Amino acid sequence: MTSLPTRTIGPFTVSAIGLGCMNLSHAYLPRPDAAEAERLLRHALDAGVTLFDTAALYGFGANEELLGRTLMDRRADFTLASKCVLAEIDGNRGLDGSPKAIERVLEDSLRRLQVDHIDLYYLHRLDPNVPIEDSVGTLARAKDAGKIGAIGLSEMSAATLRRAHAVHPIAAMQTEYSPWVRNAEVAVLDACAELGAAFIAFSPLGRGLLAGNPNAVNLLPGDIRSAMPRFQSPHLEVNLRLVDQLKALAGEAGCTAAQLCLAWLLAKGDHVVPIPGTTSIAHLDEDLETLARDWPAELIAAVDMLFGFDAPSGPRYPRAAQRQIDTEMWEGEPLA
Repeated sequence: MTSLPTRTIGPFTVSAIGLGCMNLSHAYLPRPDAAEAERLLRHALDAGVTLFDTAALYGFGANEELLGRTLMDRRADFTLASKCVLAEIDGNRGLDGSPKAIERVLEDSLRRLQVDHIDLYYLHRLDPNVPIEDSVGTLARAKDAGKIGAIGLSEMSAATLRRAHAVHPIAAMQTEYSPWVRNAEVAVLDACAELGAAFIAFSPLGRGLLAGNPNAVNLLPGDIRSAMPRFQSPHLEVNLRLVDQLKALAGEAGCTAAQLCLAWLLAKGDHVVPIPGTTSIAHLDEDLETLARDWPAELIAAVDMLFGFDAPSGPRYPRAAQRQIDTEMWEGEPLA
């Protein structure tokens, strides 16, 4: 097993770049077959990745089952993260942050993952019908019972983080963060640093678009990105011009656009841990190579200049999805 540079999430020391496992089973198309997905997971572990991130929602449990049958023979070699609150309810995506629902989803996740303990367990979204104190209190009791090791939040604001942290220390906040989604810089990134929580950056490559993935442009029917305004005309054409400028900047620096995005994130603070997802072993290796070189401050600053808050065109989420997001918006941010 290769050793990579590390960062800290609560009590855990993890590779500075983790693996988001969602797109092996959920949301994006095309998906790999089972054998390909298993090979990628094993390769990631062999390459030194020690943070694997899944959720009950992904594939309605299929992603947890994938990790359960593929990685648990090497359980001591990595930190396992999963999520509750968003999950399957009567065959559909449902949001339920009540104590009873959290307890049920946790038990289902433990069974699918083939473990009796999940290292880092997130509230996947804020349920507006349940006080955050009640949801966090449920996870605190699960921790006391030995079922989870640390508590995380996902797509929540600095204010919600502080309320949650008052109930039980929060080890991590997971939110979309990349050069073209910088909402975290409004408040929650600094709040995490202040409270000692890690910031886990999901979709650090702009859901594949910033990495130049053709599957993020030529979307197949059923791909979740097809409902996101930034992937639709006329916004897409504007955003692709930004991607071209990013590629040119990366080319001048002798790296790929994906590596430059990851380097930019890692430079945002020692508490930031990106978790790119991929179905390609070659792309995984490319991402991890980011950790093998030094990145000049002027190059990171150039990415900042290229991707001002208002540079990308279009809202981040369609209106229905935005209603489930508690993260701050920047002044003037468009709504779907």
